[in-house]
Amino acid sequence: MPLLIEFHCHTIYSKDSLVSPARLVETCHKKGINRVIITDHNTVAGALEAQKLAPDLIIVGEEIMTTKGEILAAFVAEEIPAMLSPQEAIFRLKEQGAFISISHPFDFTRSGHWQEADLLEILPYIDAIETFNSRCLLSRMNKQAQEFAQRHGIASTVGSDAHTLFELGRATLTLPTFKSGSELRTVIRQGLPQMRRTGIHARVASRYAVLHKKICKK
Repeated sequence: MPLLIEFHCHTIYSKDSLVSPARLVETCHKKGINRVIITDHNTVAGALEAQKLAPDLIIVGEEIMTTKGEILAAFVAEEIPAMLSPQEAIFRLKEQGAFISISHPFDFTRSGHWQEADLLEILPYIDAIETFNSRCLLSRMNKQAQEFAQRHGIASTVGSDAHTLFELGRATLTLPTFKSGSELRTVIRQGLPQMRRTGIHARVASRYAVLHKKICKK
């Protein structure tokens, strides 16, 4: 049975989201999303909390800031710390059997974007490139990622990069059933994407989340 997959989303465990794991699970059920890879920034805590609530829905992932750019991983068994070299982060992910993608590689408005030379260095060791991210403000950012993936023959993922509930499911892949990182690698090229951009209001919501958390800490 084909599965509707959300590859990239966040919970309150990311500094720029206010979404609780419970609300995320509830919303994904309502929207008919079959599998959700929760990819909080540099932590698996939100994914683990959500997985306890819905083990058949949630895949533990992580968005990892390296010294060169951000890595997007699925089927993460052990949390990867921030600011490792890309090579070290990839080595640790491969030891776990994780599926390794690169999030919004050419979105120059984010701190986690990549220089193409750095991306080429790790290309032989990753499984995919995120070729559409709903939060990219300019269409050419996604187009550059798509062209890069096509030029180098690497598989694609897409993601809503949801930090709010309304964003969930805006970019999904429909895939055959998979249960592990290795099985995902086998089926990833069969993915049928559904993609919608979000707009700047989603970024504004994240800025609000950061400010809200700072105020609440005082």
